[in-house]
Amino acid sequence: MKVATEPQSVAELLPQVRSCTRCHTAPRRQPPLPHKPRPVLQLSQHAPILIAGQAPGTRVHRSGRPFTDPSGDRLRSWLGLNEQVFYDCSRLAIVPMGFCFPGLDAKGGDLPPRRECAATWHDRLFAGRPPFALKLVIGRYARDYHLPQHRTERLTDTIRRQLVDPEAAVSGGAVLLPHPSWRNNAWLKRNPEFEQLLLPVIKRRVHDLLASR
Repeated sequence: MKVATEPQSVAELLPQVRSCTRCHTAPRRQPPLPHKPRPVLQLSQHAPILIAGQAPGTRVHRSGRPFTDPSGDRLRSWLGLNEQVFYDCSRLAIVPMGFCFPGLDAKGGDLPPRRECAATWHDRLFAGRPPFALKLVIGRYARDYHLPQHRTERLTDTIRRQLVDPEAAVSGGAVLLPHPSWRNNAWLKRNPEFEQLLLPVIKRRVHDLLASR
């Protein structure tokens, strides 16, 4: 008979995550990570907001700090947050689907997030703390985990559905964002309603939650 165990706290799990090398030593249905693992995440027991992204890029791999790149600059601008608040783990959690930089493909783009991270750590990390008041979900891999009911849709269709009633979308507790990368500049130009209608509601909710801390 299997004995149920209590979830571990974030404080107990984080040292294990930060020393994890499974993508290098025990890869899951793909080649080993081609470089030394460097897990990058930001999490505490009671942060009310989660930013759920894809995986670190080359700059984040070097810095060891989430979103230390132009994508981070745009994301902070979208949310109206300075670096001091953004990097306060008691206020914001930043947990990508892959904790380590996955490497580059043949065209020089980032490979998908490693499978080992979500399979090994995500359920345990989130079970070890209270639910988030708001999840900001970025990209397909994060969408499939945090908003699985929409995993068969195109990302654009999911985002556009939120534009019908932005208040309801944000108050639902999880909202999908396009990736703030410069690669999405054309998408943002084609879909100005995202910044006009949805972002102001997201920004207001973020600031309301942080003001209550």
